[in-house]
Amino acid sequence: MRFRDRTDAGRKLAHALNKFRGRQGVVYALPRGGVVLGVEIAQALRMPLDLIIPRKIGHPISPEYAIGAVVENGEKVCNEMEVARVDPEWFRHEVERQRQEARRRRELYLGGTKPAPIEGKTAIIVDDGIATGLTMEVAIRDVKRRQPAQIVVAVPMAPRETVDKLMREVADVVVLDDSPYYLGAVGAYYDYFPQVTDDEVIALMRSVMAKERASHAEHS
Repeated sequence: MRFRDRTDAGRKLAHALNKFRGRQGVVYALPRGGVVLGVEIAQALRMPLDLIIPRKIGHPISPEYAIGAVVENGEKVCNEMEVARVDPEWFRHEVERQRQEARRRRELYLGGTKPAPIEGKTAIIVDDGIATGLTMEVAIRDVKRRQPAQIVVAVPMAPRETVDKLMREVADVVVLDDSPYYLGAVGAYYDYFPQVTDDEVIALMRSVMAKERASHAEHS
């Protein structure tokens, strides 16, 4: 399956998630690309939108190759075999550096907005695609700590083996393309796949929060 852009993918995913419409829940988007999809899904399902901000820990020699991922509270997942081969002091410092970067980005994207309450509700974690799955795994761990009733992962595409692995961790994985013939990169499934900027994320989140405030005022 191909997608015109992230907005198109978000709308298609929202349709696939329609059974959750009207339930008590929160949509969690992974910045930056996942936020574009998250906006579409949150609006369609009438749920608030929040962010989970995983940071990839890249290999010291090849930074694009992820050997782990961490979130702002310090929760992390690792490729243990690869981590065992790097300097432990470097790894400890890099984990802390990326954790601080996740905190910085939450403040940048959301200001002082408190996390949406999720205890006993449905958590839907959204990204624009999955490759290794490390950032999604650490996002799942972060959300589990908040004690939702169930966790659903929603992505346009992911390798079949990654989907099988995630299915053991969450209630459901909604994926539009989990062909065993993975194309090797998330962007390969999109006709238009530019990098999403910080400014775009900030603008999207401000727009969503303004609509949520207006809706609350209307019903109060």
